[in-house]
Amino acid sequence: MRVLHAVVSSENRDAAREVLEEQDFSLIAIPLDDRDGILLEVPLPSNAIGDAFDALEEEGIELEEYTIVTSGEASMTPTSETLANRYAGTYHPLTGVELRSKARDLSPDHGAYAALMILSALIATAGLLVDSPAIVVGSMVIAPIIGPALTASVGVVTDDWGMVGDSLWMQLYGLGLSIAAAALLAGAFKFGGFVPQSLNLPSIELIGVRLAPNALSLVVAAAAGIAAGIALTTKGPTAIIGVMIAAALIPSAAASGIAIAWADPALAIGTAVLLVVTMVIINLVGLAVLLALGYHRRERPSSGGESNWSRAGVVALLALAVVLSLVVGVATAQQVAVDREIAQVTDDALSQPVHENLTAISVQTQYSDMSPFTGPREVTVVVSQSGSADPAALAADIADETEARTGEEIAVHVQAQEYESATAGGANETEAAVTSPAVAPLKPASALSSPSHPQP
Repeated sequence: MRVLHAVVSSENRDAAREVLEEQDFSLIAIPLDDRDGILLEVPLPSNAIGDAFDALEEEGIELEEYTIVTSGEASMTPTSETLANRYAGTYHPLTGVELRSKARDLSPDHGAYAALMILSALIATAGLLVDSPAIVVGSMVIAPIIGPALTASVGVVTDDWGMVGDSLWMQLYGLGLSIAAAALLAGAFKFGGFVPQSLNLPSIELIGVRLAPNALSLVVAAAAGIAAGIALTTKGPTAIIGVMIAAALIPSAAASGIAIAWADPALAIGTAVLLVVTMVIINLVGLAVLLALGYHRRERPSSGGESNWSRAGVVALLALAVVLSLVVGVATAQQVAVDREIAQVTDDALSQPVHENLTAISVQTQYSDMSPFTGPREVTVVVSQSGSADPAALAADIADETEARTGEEIAVHVQAQEYESATAGGANETEAAVTSPAVAPLKPASALSSPSHPQP
């Protein structure tokens, strides 16, 4: 519950009491000895603050003079049960004042923020290099990225451009620190002999799924932004949402740092593009949620933050981010379209009777240079095999059909996984014994990859 404390002038005392009591709000009026007016104290359900503000403002009562909203443990008034039943289970977004206050509370001081971003990047780097999902998840828990990722949107809807500028700067230097820390640790591991210097980074699953923007990464970023926007406008905690945002950003920053340490520019640019696109989408989607909830109409313009950021400078940064997202979005859309075509080609090939003993597990496309606008140059298809089959024939079929549909000359690798099955009598039978991938060779390929697409 909340307790509303508001100073009301003597001539507005009766109007304020009447409009609040019409909505079943109980209140007391405390006379003020040192000024003309009274202090209203109103216990309310958390979701009712907006209704109380609206009711008082409709009567022309100025809330800017002195208004405080505090937390309360419980209330015992004649109407407390009625109000609890009325507002229980209903969604009422926080008022603009509460929203801005909650957003500011999410932003840590710069020193602690920098330290935690570096530590989270170090943990994520170690987790990626050893391919341990548990360690990577641990890095997400301590990353304090949710505050900067959300305060930019709040600053825009409340016209607080100082908040917007601070938020954008904290996001940029926080992720920059993460990349630098990851590069230093990965370099130490590499040259210290803790990991092989010839390590094939795309072969590490947790890195391989973060090598370039793709449809799945865009969905994750958009969902994280929507969830963050909704969580920010409610009275509930945002810690879990922060983990989701960190999951979309911190591993990508660590992967970019690892690629730098391995002197792989294609890989570094691919992961950096994924990181930037994800960050832009989270910010824009979070802003869209706040606008959709009407905060641009509910909140009076604030007096501005304590930063020296100018409105023009922040608008320029936002415009640059939008342009960047559009350019990369077009490139990503092209990659996604080709990825879908390759997945469909694989499904069609496996549906042929000659390949009936093969079942797709995953399809991974790889790009040979740093440009996101170029087509794929290599496709790796992982299949399970039961009975006799010819993976080389499948690779050739996929390569021929993909070139026919997309016009791209692509090298296709088909790798059959070995597994065992047991009959009721206990006899074990090895159903696949392919130890090396079958290849339809075309051009040699390397580096920039998009995540795998599981097949049914």
